Amino acid sequence: MPPTSSKPDYGIDAPGVVRLLLAIGLLLLSLGWFIPQVRFGPVILVLGPMAIGSGLLLIVESILMIVYSKWGKFRHRDRMLAMLDWKGDESVLDVGTGRGLLMIGAAKRLQTGKAIGIDIWSVKDLSGNSMEGTLRNAELEGVRDQAEVQNGDATAMKFPDASFDVVLSNLCIHNIPTKKARDQACREIVRVLKPGGRAIISDFIHTAQYVKAFEAAGAQASPTGADFLLTFPWLRIVDVRKPS
Repeated sequence: MPPTSSKPDYGIDAPGVVRLLLAIGLLLLSLGWFIPQVRFGPVILVLGPMAIGSGLLLIVESILMIVYSKWGKFRHRDRMLAMLDWKGDESVLDVGTGRGLLMIGAAKRLQTGKAIGIDIWSVKDLSGNSMEGTLRNAELEGVRDQAEVQNGDATAMKFPDASFDVVLSNLCIHNIPTKKARDQACREIVRVLKPGGRAIISDFIHTAQYVKAFEAAGAQASPTGADFLLTFPWLRIVDVRKPS
């Protein structure tokens, strides 16, 4: 049996996208270098600078996504969690927990409370995404007793109404393919929040749509500006408050 790492692993977000950007970027660099121009009869089409520039841009984007996965998302998580006034007894739900980044971060702020993470465990959205990996991270981070993971669909949560003081989610809802289903996920988040509860939702697209869906479900929702420093793609946070 191979040795088990003693360090938590929170994976690479959108690993397929990272690989694709890098592969196409390297291909364009090669084409620009080895085939700088193409002749069509009397017309000469200069490809080199355009291909090299595009290739470099894609490679930089792939590197920025890796930097976010290995460094930026931890700072972004801390920014999200710092928006809440923790008392230590909260019941917390992390929707699309992945390898448990938000769930474990929340669990570290709890004494008598509990953090639950749900996911469908798609490895397309996060490398090595599995329930076992998430539980392993919770154990390594020293919060196994404060954390629980479950299989769960954001559009049809199994929890009763008003179950949680806090709901968290990062880079999850945009993976739901239709607007109707994304709106349903937002309604579910409001439904499982206790009166007076807060949801902190982060994503890089559709955040204006989320605001409308949360408000239609009876909550107050306000977006932050995009985080150009710590995240790539650039993320916005939606702060959701359910009336008491």
